Amino acid sequence: MLLSCPRCAAQMPETAAFCPGCGRPIHKPEPDSAGRTAIARENVAAALAYVTFIPAAFFLVVGPYRKNSFVRFHSVQCLLLWAAAVIVALALKLVTLAVFRLPVAGPLLVVLLFTVAVLGAFLLWLVVTVKALQGEKFKLPLLGEFAAEYSGESRP
Repeated sequence: MLLSCPRCAAQMPETAAFCPGCGRPIHKPEPDSAGRTAIARENVAAALAYVTFIPAAFFLVVGPYRKNSFVRFHSVQCLLLWAAAVIVALALKLVTLAVFRLPVAGPLLVVLLFTVAVLGAFLLWLVVTVKALQGEKFKLPLLGEFAAEYSGESRP
């Protein structure tokens, strides 16, 4: 497809950066800002929500992000995930206190339980972050349904 220079009307290919007639730079029309929310793209903002609970809470308060259902979904799911993690951590603390009292295997079981919990939490964080970067609304069991309801997504 051929374009014409706005200054000298010379014909040029669509990929030209400069006009072959007058040598002026050609300003390409910028792609529309679909998928952008304020400064960051919506998938980047959604992934940033999972860094800690602070960006997630920030995105729920600041105007352009709060209006975007994709960012709002991931922010709410992040906050719910943090709340669930605190509850699971407290439950694990109680279990480790009981298991640690076993004579020989107790401390080993506590280390094993702690290692599995940390690896599981890291993998879960990695999955939701990557899915958000890919632009998917990955719903965690139970938490994803609450997040979808709050973000305004209708149920099927």
